[in-house]
Amino acid sequence: MEVVVGNEHGLHARPAARLVGLVNEFDAVVTLTDLDTGRGPVDASSLSMVATLNAQQGHRVRVGASGPQASEALAAIEKLAAAGFGDEPTVQAAPTTGGSGLDVAIGPAVLVGSGVDVSGYVAGDNELGRLDGALEVAGVQLRELRDHTPDHGDIFVAHLALLGDRKILDAVEHSISAGASAPVAWQQAYDDLATTFEALDDAYQRERAQDVRAVRDRVLRILVGATEEAPADGILVVPELDAATAATLDATRIAGIAVRAAGTTGHGVIVARSRGIPLITGIGDVDVRPGTTIAFDARTGSFEVAPDEDRVQATITERRGEREQAVGQANEPATTRDGTTVEVLVNVGAVQDAIDARGADGSGLVRTEVLFGDRRTAPTVDEQVEAFRAIARALGNKPITIRTWDIGGDKPLAFLPQAKEANPFLGERGLRVFRRRPDLLRDQLEAVRRVAAETPVHVMFPMVTTADEVAWALDELGAKDNLEVGIMVEVPAAALRVATLARELDFVSIGTNDLTQYTTAADRTNTAVASLADGLDPAVLQLIDHVVRNAGVRVAVCGDLASDPQAAVLLAALGVRELSAVGPQVPLVKARLRQSDLTQVDTAAVLAARDADQVRGLL
Repeated sequence: MEVVVGNEHGLHARPAARLVGLVNEFDAVVTLTDLDTGRGPVDASSLSMVATLNAQQGHRVRVGASGPQASEALAAIEKLAAAGFGDEPTVQAAPTTGGSGLDVAIGPAVLVGSGVDVSGYVAGDNELGRLDGALEVAGVQLRELRDHTPDHGDIFVAHLALLGDRKILDAVEHSISAGASAPVAWQQAYDDLATTFEALDDAYQRERAQDVRAVRDRVLRILVGATEEAPADGILVVPELDAATAATLDATRIAGIAVRAAGTTGHGVIVARSRGIPLITGIGDVDVRPGTTIAFDARTGSFEVAPDEDRVQATITERRGEREQAVGQANEPATTRDGTTVEVLVNVGAVQDAIDARGADGSGLVRTEVLFGDRRTAPTVDEQVEAFRAIARALGNKPITIRTWDIGGDKPLAFLPQAKEANPFLGERGLRVFRRRPDLLRDQLEAVRRVAAETPVHVMFPMVTTADEVAWALDELGAKDNLEVGIMVEVPAAALRVATLARELDFVSIGTNDLTQYTTAADRTNTAVASLADGLDPAVLQLIDHVVRNAGVRVAVCGDLASDPQAAVLLAALGVRELSAVGPQVPLVKARLRQSDLTQVDTAAVLAARDADQVRGLL
């Protein structure tokens, strides 16, 4: 049997745990082979084997089964795969458990997570018995976490699967039989597994090593009798943040969390942010002593030891008032003090994003590949029409900008399999894909035209590099009728030749995420170089300035830079007149623009700055 993986991040820990749990319900031996990479077969009853198979979204996986209940197991797996292995997109819920929801914090440093020292432990007479007892206690703890944190229970289901992984337990028991103590054997086995995860080529999967270490340390603490008191009354400083810690913190007593490791997709980071706990990642090896007053501002990326406390408290007061006022005035236009009105729109990947948006002047980016990303078959024209109508209705029939399918080897769609590419970021992405599959694009354009006859609609084509690509896209579109048509400017080549590309267009929209990583040659998901992929790098800003000066049409920005209130003012000063931000930031961006006088922004100094840090200083 063959199934296609439709999950955004492939068979990572949570969906893999569901698959493993299902397999273990049957009297059958089940194996998985990734047909796109050739990896496998692996034992489907082992979470470590399934997760490190690293089957990505769009990959074809062959499922084999033998044994008395083989056919029943295959049928159940086919049903689970059709439902996306039960994997739901991570939702950043509104803070409900006491966190301030701010991006700045101050307090005494509370250092935890230094690891468990097992070097002095030698094997006793009953190491296997000690291990069994520790596993039983750890299982009770994890089941309590699963049951008492329903929003994140799946994380702890995955931890339970790691705890009971037969392949890993066999390795631990073998080491103990060879004379190792239970703590040493357990640590070695889980260190090896964490190393395997860290060697995977997917950044999201690499961060799952944090889950492995979280399970490792939980059992080690039980084995060595180490107590773990819940940290409180300060800023938690941790090497990395595990989900259990984030879920059980008293958010009314923890001022914030500072994580030494970089990365924003770890389960602990996701849980903490959903609880409204102020958090900063990537502070590195800065020397912090317990009890020392520390502060951070995630908006500016600053972390300080022994800060000016009055200044930080003033910032906290200001941010709190800023947020309350911005939400209250969200529906007012974003007109600057010098009389410039900037449209502030919302990025939409689901109808709910449009429903939740406060004060948006429409949508500057409807991500169709996200909107229909859970589909195993391509949506029909009618299905697309209904989704686009729903978004338009939710936004009061204000203009919506629909981006055509933006996919590629790094983010495939289940209904459009693609060959594996050595470098998918430089491969068949965006519009390039549809030169060979124009039927899917034509269906989408037909849906766009139908909705445009009822409500204001713009359409834009992603990952455009040449004038020939623009001409081909316009030919596929045909009569523009009620449509405004544009392209995404995401690569330096498009920015530099924008005057040629935009001759027959109504607008261009700059995707600062991709433009930044292509300009700086730094993958924003790779923690080793992510700091280089800074949207305020002067080289990126110079390209934006070039686009504004030479496009000859309206210029919008729909990347992450548009969600940064401070950067939004700079973009407006450079001449950008439409900004499309993530929903929660729309009121804040509008408020900051209203407070600004664009004539006072020294754009010449910004464009000539040495680096992004100097740009921030100038702003």
